[in-house]
Amino acid sequence: MGYILHLETATKACSVALSLDGKLLQLKEVTEDGFSHGENLTVFIEEVLNSEKISIKEVKAVSLSSGPGSYTGLRIGVSVAKGLCYSLNIPLIAIDSLKCIYEMAKKVYPEKTIVSMIDARRMEVFSSIFSSKGELLKEISADVIDEKSYSDFEPFIACGDGAEKLREIWKGRNIDIDSSILSSAKAQVELAFAKFQISDFVDVAYFEPFYLKDYVAGVKTKVNQP
Repeated sequence: MGYILHLETATKACSVALSLDGKLLQLKEVTEDGFSHGENLTVFIEEVLNSEKISIKEVKAVSLSSGPGSYTGLRIGVSVAKGLCYSLNIPLIAIDSLKCIYEMAKKVYPEKTIVSMIDARRMEVFSSIFSSKGELLKEISADVIDEKSYSDFEPFIACGDGAEKLREIWKGRNIDIDSSILSSAKAQVELAFAKFQISDFVDVAYFEPFYLKDYVAGVKTKVNQP
């Protein structure tokens, strides 16, 4: 089939993977509080290509984490992905960000219900819930979390960068938190290959990431001078 380049920028993780026929070949990633996608993404792309000793012209498709997640991170990822697809005349594959977290978690917890969570600031998260058989139990939503959230789905494993901050508030419940399972481009490999095989592509010109929430920029208030 050919090489697929995978981009993950929906969270604090800036992650780039390269695969061939559904097999991971190279991975370069970093997770930083400062959101370094703008500085690192194109550098990581060059590094994974160089590590495999191939040219960008040999890439047959680009996949990217399509959201929900960081507004700025998603915009950077989409801009780079579209630029590559336009210049190389190759297809774009969109992968659900929360499904990617589930794909990694199910390999560690194959018998468990998985709650995939992405931090949405304060006590809010973007989340989806999957059964041990991979069935979607709860659609993607932005939720403000309290002590009893998702009680109908217990017991479960909470994963992703939105999980760790809930360790104290969920203490005493039938819940395990594994905050080591984070967003990564490597989780897109099998999903993207399956979509590539059936030509499940998005329109490069019109594709927009799934923000889930409107972007709200801070507005400075004007102070009246005496």
